[in-house]
Amino acid sequence: MAAPAAAGSGEGPRSPLLDDLMPWSVRPLRTGRPWVTAPDAGSLRARWERLVRAPDAERERLFGPTRTRGPQTPVAALPGQSTGTGRFAREPGPCAEPVRILHGPFDEQWLLPDHRLIDVARPELWRVADGHQLFLLEHGRVPQDTGPALSVTALLPDGHSPAGRPGRIRPLFRRPGGGEPNLAPGLLGLLRARHGDAVTAESVLAWILAAARRTPDGCAVPLPADTARWSAGVELGRELLRVQLRGARDGERPRLPGGRRPYVRAAVPPAPSELSYDAGEQVLNLGTGRISPVPAGAWEFRVGGVRVLEMWFGRRTAAPGAGGLEAVLPRAWPQEWTSELLELITLLALLAELRPRQEELVAGPEIGVPELRAAGVLPVPVAARRPASVLDHQEEGPDGQFALL
Repeated sequence: MAAPAAAGSGEGPRSPLLDDLMPWSVRPLRTGRPWVTAPDAGSLRARWERLVRAPDAERERLFGPTRTRGPQTPVAALPGQSTGTGRFAREPGPCAEPVRILHGPFDEQWLLPDHRLIDVARPELWRVADGHQLFLLEHGRVPQDTGPALSVTALLPDGHSPAGRPGRIRPLFRRPGGGEPNLAPGLLGLLRARHGDAVTAESVLAWILAAARRTPDGCAVPLPADTARWSAGVELGRELLRVQLRGARDGERPRLPGGRRPYVRAAVPPAPSELSYDAGEQVLNLGTGRISPVPAGAWEFRVGGVRVLEMWFGRRTAAPGAGGLEAVLPRAWPQEWTSELLELITLLALLAELRPRQEELVAGPEIGVPELRAAGVLPVPVAARRPASVLDHQEEGPDGQFALL
């Protein structure tokens, strides 16, 4: 694959950086304690019950205090959630209803959305997470990494990176309800003037997802000058979106054609201890369990240098620390995990098949940094890199006090 020209925000580099095209970004969440996240919601509810029923001294240990959070820490409300703001030690209250999140690349898990339990929850993300929002994730860069630079989700992502330096989370919209695209001011107008009025924030996201490339300076996005290449890239990006959103936003869940769909050939045992792959037979082995056909592209699919399937399996079978709440897990491998694994295999297989088409988008005339500067799109105003003021109501502050907004 031909490498793109060097990228950057200054004079000279050819392709603009993603950091300039989608200027508002947020660092990954930092939970501070592993037990608030789990592959199944039932385990989170059981952990909560064990925590609140424990004697005071044991509860302190199970909670896992940090400098940021402890049982006596007062917190503000987590936007969009109904959990309390009183000190946990004084009044734990009911268990928060677990919410589905994306735990790192392509791994859908569950989180207890209780601000008293999360060290750094990034409230600005929760404020704009709704049925219109999409989140673009940058993946940590490691040497010789051949995996995708970006992925997208409709779930709230925690931004966890399996390897390398964690990337950033970039919401598509700066306001709830799909208001104010998180794009450099003037970019939509410039692209519409070049490629037509059909250019939208969603089509720009699709192009970025299909065309973004890693460079030493960051993630670069070549912007095509010709409309035919733009249209082809947007079409490819929408296919990538459809696959990665897994049926969200009224879309179809990813499926392989008949005859290529993975099936369970031998039941997954209650406690599979190892994962292996037979390339000749296209079989994924989970202990004595067997799933096939599993394309080599799905098995070899990596993010940050780590095989996604191995990472997914390891998070569900790794021995937890003794005595901690993270040890509260299902007693046997749940059926829903097998269903989720089949869907993940399908997703990775489809993404692997689309990779060659992504590589073909590199060459061609570009709308480069000089043209973006001449049009006033660059440099990006400082305000565009900050969260928008989206509050239309008072948010409850620590110990039930309303914050002065």
